[in-house]
Formats: sequence, structure tokens, C-alpha cells
Amino acid sequence: MADETSIFIGASRKPDDSYQRAEELLLRYGNRHGLVTGATGTGKTVSLQVLAEGFSNAGVPVFCADIKGDLSGISMMGEAKDFLVKRAEQVKLDPYRFQEFPVIFWDLFGEQGHPIRATISEMGPLLLSRLMNLTEAQEGVMNIAFRIADEEGLLLLDLKDLQALLANIAERADELSARYGNVTKPSVGAIQRTLLVLESQGAANFFGEPALRIADIMRTTRDGRGAISVLAADKLMMNPRLYATFLLWLMSELFEELPEVGDLDQPKLVFFFDEAHLLFEDAPKVLIDRVEQVVRLIRSKGVGVYFVTQNPLDIPEKVLAQLGNRVQHALRAYTPREQQAVRTAAETFRPNPDFDCATAITQLATGEALVSMLEDKGVPAMVQRTLIRPPSSRLGPITPDERRKIVAESPVAGQYDQVVDRESAFEMLQKKAKEAQDAEAQAQQQNRGGSRWTIPGFDDVLGTGNRRSSNRQTVAEAAIKSVVRSVGSSVGRAIVRGILGSLARGR
Repeated sequence: MADETSIFIGASRKPDDSYQRAEELLLRYGNRHGLVTGATGTGKTVSLQVLAEGFSNAGVPVFCADIKGDLSGISMMGEAKDFLVKRAEQVKLDPYRFQEFPVIFWDLFGEQGHPIRATISEMGPLLLSRLMNLTEAQEGVMNIAFRIADEEGLLLLDLKDLQALLANIAERADELSARYGNVTKPSVGAIQRTLLVLESQGAANFFGEPALRIADIMRTTRDGRGAISVLAADKLMMNPRLYATFLLWLMSELFEELPEVGDLDQPKLVFFFDEAHLLFEDAPKVLIDRVEQVVRLIRSKGVGVYFVTQNPLDIPEKVLAQLGNRVQHALRAYTPREQQAVRTAAETFRPNPDFDCATAITQLATGEALVSMLEDKGVPAMVQRTLIRPPSSRLGPITPDERRKIVAESPVAGQYDQVVDRESAFEMLQKKAKEAQDAEAQAQQQNRGGSRWTIPGFDDVLGTGNRRSSNRQTVAEAAIKSVVRSVGSSVGRAIVRGILGSLARGR
């Protein structure tokens, strides 16, 4: 059985299907990352739940996405059902205790949990370009926009800030092209249209303040357990690019903010990335390189990243090579690609002479998996056919009333509910435009005042005095207007010079 230095995952089986030994994840290697794969309905969510429970009980905070809503049950105490009790006996989990775990619910849309926000500046041009699926030329314009924002002190907090900055760039396209390279109005317009699409998909809820504080997903309770942050992602999955971009942003923020700590007795945070294939689908090489860099280096920050997906082929080889702890549920091999996935999964394990790994992957039952965790000195253990232990918390989703109660009693309740809209690029650019407009109007007024003539003793016929409400002209007004009309002739010029004197002398 596992002790305080490990997490009990399940029990491996001998060739005759009898009990062999307990399979454990050593906490000191929890930051060496991991992979949970398998076809739909094979038990990946339960494996994720078991791992999250184990890390929480060890005092390690956890962040995970709840794609189907099933993972929310981790916040409630489990119930003694026959099939759970039977599985506990099969893996020799004695005593089998039920628990509820400290959970903080989050939701980018603020409906099923506390709102999560990030600022445009924090997201950066690379991730925004990925989110918006921009072309290379449009991505160049986005980089220029961020450069201008930095140079001119413009805060980019929400979508309207970015929209205002892009409009300003379009007006200054010729000037900026001379400084930064080609900035075309069509490229700016294409980005603006994409922003409108993002806004209609709900992305406006994500960008803004107050931004998520990393410390709030790294909480522990008074009894020493790690808080489990559960992101409601059922609605978010309607926009999978936003989902993948958000989780990559969160990993990047962890990488940027956390200090180097080296190897610890246990991780400081564990991050589960469900539906991980969304991160890599149609991703440009620069983004995949960024993910590989973050995964490789974030280990030294004490963070473990666990990818959860159906197919090991969903993960690029460079990233796959970084994942030391592995749980492989059943895969189906009906198509050539599925057969290739089975071979790939089998080849990544340290072979076991007791069975053929590729054959076993296609024959695993629900709740059964091939497991290989890192042993002493970080060496992968020989792969074992393993029954996964039953979770201690509830299997399945919680009710809306239960969720509302947990959200209301959360340690971050009230901290993220209200949007803060402080002065940023939108307001600053509006202010500059207003000042420029006022200056132009004042200059025009001065020009009008300097070129029009006022004659003492007459109403404001040519100048800026008091004007009568009547539209009828007096005899004097008619005479003066006649003089003005005749200015173009030599006689008219002589009359005006005679009246204004100085003008005649100025000539």
C-alpha cells in the first residue's frame, strides 16, 4: 500500500489475474509529468479523479478541467456502491474510506464557478494569434500592435483596448510602415473582424480584470490538503481553440511567475490538461516548440503537467518524451491510424515479459490500464496490467444547488465576481483623439477669427459680434456687403484700404 511519500493508483495482476502488487506514483517524481490515454468510456476520468485525490491528500494543489461535468463529484463524499466495494477488495484497498475534497470551481463564463480572466497584455501576441488563427502577415501586425502599446504606455486589458489600438494603427498605417515594416489596412481589418467573432463567442468574458492570481490556484486547506481547482469546460469546449489557448496561457504564467526550486519531495502544483489534442491540432511549429519548452523547464518550478487524451499520437514526440508517469487505458484498433496508435503506446513502455503490451492494450476492460510510473532514480517501472482503485469521492456530477453552495463558501468568493474597468488603451486613445479634435477646432476658430473683419458701430456682419435674430438687412449691412463683394476690383480694394487704413499702409 502507498504511504505518505506516494499515491496508491491500483493493483497489478499476474498472468492468472491474481493480485500481484500495489502500483504507486512516487510524489518526489510527481513533477516529472505524465500521460493518461484511452478511448472514450475506458475510465480516463476516474484515473484522473484518483490521481487528483491522491495529490490533494498529500498537500499538493491541483488544477484540472471538467469537460463533461463528471469530475465535479470530487467535491462530494463517495457512497458505498457494490461495484466500488468489490473493486476496493480486488486491489486490497483496506480500509476503503470515503472523502469529500476541497474544491474551487472556476468558469471562464462565470456561470458554474468563479470567473477566470486574463488581460490582453498577459496573453501576448503569440497566443492571441494562435487563438485568432491569424496569417503570418496578420501575426506581424499583432506583434507591431504590442510593440506600440509598450512604447506609448498603452495598457491592453480587454478586447476594446485591442480594438481601439488597431483602429489607431489603421489611421497611422503609413507612418508605422516606415518604422516597423508593412502595416496594411486590410490586415488590420481582418484582425478586427476576427476580434468581433471572438467577442460573439464569449471571449470578452475572459479578457479583463481582475486577472487570475496564480496564488489562488495554489491554495492549501488548514488540514494540509491541496485545493483542487476544477474548471467547468463543458460550454468552453464549444470553442476548443479558446480552451486550449487558455490552458497554455496558464502553464506559461506558472512558468513565468514561479521561482526555480529544483527537485522537491512533492510537487508544488499539478496541472491536468484534459482533451490535450486540442492544444496541438493545426498548431504552428513555433507554438509546439513553446509547449515543449514549457513542459521541459516547468519541472524545475515544482509543477507537474499531466496530459489526458484519447490517443498517444495526439502528443508530439518531443513532448511525449518528457512524460514519465503513464496510465494507458484501452484503445481500439480498427483503422490503420488506430493500429499505429496501439503500436506507439506499446513501444513507449518498458516491456514486461509476462504479456504482449500491444495485444493487452486492445483487451483492457473498463477501469483497467497499463501503468508505468517512475521508480527510484527516475527509471520507468516495467509496465503492469493494473486495476485502478475506486475513488473516495462521488462518481458522477453534482447538482446545481450543491455547486452554488460550494461556490458561495469558496475562499475566493467575491474576489473575481465584479469586472474592474480601469483606464487603459481604450480610454487613453479616446482622450488623445478628443484632445486632437479640440485642438483642431480651436485652430480653425482662430483662423476664422483672423481672416474676418469687424467694423465698429455695425452688428456682426463680417466678424464675431452680436447678431440680430432678424434675417432682414439694414441699409448699412447692405452697403458693407456690397463693399466686400467688390473687393476683387481695384475700386473695391481702394475703398477697403481707405476704411481700414493700416491695410493700405501695410501694402
